[in-house]
Amino acid sequence: MRIALSQITTGPDPEHNLALLAEHAHRAAEARARIVVFPEAAMACFGTPLASVAQPLDGPWANGVRRIAQETGLVVVAGMFTPGPDGKVANTLLATGPGTEASYDKIHLFDAFGYAESDSVEPGSRVVTIEVDGVRIGLATCYDVRFPELFRAHADAGARLSLLLASWGAGPGKREQWELLTRARALDATLWLAAVGQADPAASGIQATSNAPTGIGHSALVGPDGTVRQSLADGPGMLVADLDLDEVTAVRRAIPVLANRRLPSA
Repeated sequence: MRIALSQITTGPDPEHNLALLAEHAHRAAEARARIVVFPEAAMACFGTPLASVAQPLDGPWANGVRRIAQETGLVVVAGMFTPGPDGKVANTLLATGPGTEASYDKIHLFDAFGYAESDSVEPGSRVVTIEVDGVRIGLATCYDVRFPELFRAHADAGARLSLLLASWGAGPGKREQWELLTRARALDATLWLAAVGQADPAASGIQATSNAPTGIGHSALVGPDGTVRQSLADGPGMLVADLDLDEVTAVRRAIPVLANRRLPSA
């Protein structure tokens, strides 16, 4: 399976961001990718009043993503915000394209490092996987990477690949944590992990105006043995790679951590 990771910097305008997605999706199609993955908050960057930009899954922005998928023949996965209860929103991943239509609401909210995502976002509760060309794929968002049980749930559902969409917060040691956590989650669940983040706004010539998590770049494709196979730097870019999905079977045979799990007694 050929996959494209599109590391972009989005702004507060959903329509402008949709045009950016279209441009990069066409580039991915030219590279003969089957799936193109965009970051969390592809609809509008954090720091934007989220309730004012949130739209339902049948709204114009999501339908715009569907048109991009139809035009390119790709499965497109991108982060957006959908209306939630009590004036909050859901931090939603939309996966759409030929034979694919699903959404995932971020389960673990980023209430850490002085930021409180839960002030404006309602958490999800469902583990979501999709199937593309017979391959089961798990969906996860940013702070989810700190919770290995989600990625093992993907594996238990038959996933051989997890997609992790992020807008990773900057700060001392945060890049090192991102790199460590993405490698650990791939190895925990012995599956491929495609981790695509927002590019660092500074590398795109954009001045950050708040402490919102707006991205550090360093998207990566991690193998089921926990090794980084390809990665990007901090600026905008696209990573296109072919995944050997049979490698998952080989690694699980050599390191059968899923089969060897034991639940400790209380």
